[in-house]
Amino acid sequence: MRPADPPFTLSGVEGCRIQSAVFGGLRLRSARTVKRGFTLIELVIALAIVIVLFGAVVYGVGALTGARAKESSAELAGAIRSLYDSAALSGKTCRIVFELPGERDDESAVTYRAECARSGIAVAGKRDDELKAATSRREKKDQLSDDDPRFRRFSSDSAPSVQELMAREQKRVDDQAKFSSFSNEEVPPRTLPSSVQIEVWTQKQHAVVKHGTAYLYFFPQGFTERAQVYVRQGSNVWTLAVSPLNGKVVIHSEALEVPHS
Repeated sequence: MRPADPPFTLSGVEGCRIQSAVFGGLRLRSARTVKRGFTLIELVIALAIVIVLFGAVVYGVGALTGARAKESSAELAGAIRSLYDSAALSGKTCRIVFELPGERDDESAVTYRAECARSGIAVAGKRDDELKAATSRREKKDQLSDDDPRFRRFSSDSAPSVQELMAREQKRVDDQAKFSSFSNEEVPPRTLPSSVQIEVWTQKQHAVVKHGTAYLYFFPQGFTERAQVYVRQGSNVWTLAVSPLNGKVVIHSEALEVPHS
C-alpha cells in the first residue's frame, strides 16, 4: 500500500513571499472597499456644507468691516463730483434724489438717482418744508392739468384772454423748473445693498434726513450745497463731506457732527 503524501508546507524565503502576497491582496481589497463606500452623494453634501460655511464667513467679515458701505461711499462720491461738473458745464440746476426707507420700513433698500432741470433755477430756502412735501407725495408733483379750462384750445380767429396768456406763461415757467431724470455712465441710478443705509444733511436743513426723500443740489454757477452724507453698515459709518465751492468730496471713516453754523 502506497504511503500518504506528507502535508504541504512552505518554509524559507518562498513561504514568506507567498504570505506577503496573500495578506497584501487582502489589504488592497479592503482599501478598495473603503473607497467605494465614500459615495458621490456624500461628496456633494460635504461640498455644499463647505460652500455655506465659506459664504457665512465672507458675509460676516463684510458686515464687520463695512466693506459694502465703503464701496458705496466711493461710488456716491464719484457721482457727486460728476453731477457737479455736469451742472457747471450745462448751465442747468441738477440734484441727487435719495429715496430713503420710511419710518416704518427700515428694511427697504436705499436708492438714489440724478435729475436736472431744463435751465438754471433757484431752490427753496426752507429745505425742511420741501422735503416733507416730497416725502408725502414721492415725486408726484402738483401740475396744472392739460384739460384745465385755462389751457383750452381756441380758434385762430379768436385772441386768447389775459387769463389764458398768464396761465400759459406760468406753465412755461413751471416746465423750465421741472426736473427730469439725468443719467450717464458716471451717474447711473443706484440701489444700494439692503445692509447699507444713508442719511443726508445739507446746510438748508435743520436736521439729518433719515427717512423719506432727500435732495443734494448742484448749480450752474459752479457750486453746490455744503452737505454731509452718512453711509452706514452695522456699526461702521463713513461720512462724505461735500465742499460747496468746488464740489470736492472727502470721505471720513467716522460719523462727523453736523455743523452748527
